[in-house]
Amino acid sequence: MNLDRAVLALAGTMTLVSALLAALVSPWWLLLTAFVGLNLLQSSVTGFCPAAMVFRRAGLSSGCAFR
Repeated sequence: MNLDRAVLALAGTMTLVSALLAALVSPWWLLLTAFVGLNLLQSSVTGFCPAAMVFRRAGLSSGCAFR
């Protein structure tokens, strides 16, 4: 798995989990969904992604989206 796929997998998982928690536990979990969405948006504009930095330090190879 490369860096791009790991970041997208993390974002998708966090979105699905927070939506499920919002439906079952509390609507406040939608704030996590919004945070993930905003982080993806700023990453698309700036190219900076904190999750990519963590995965890079974990030893994943770079893909074409995050360098």
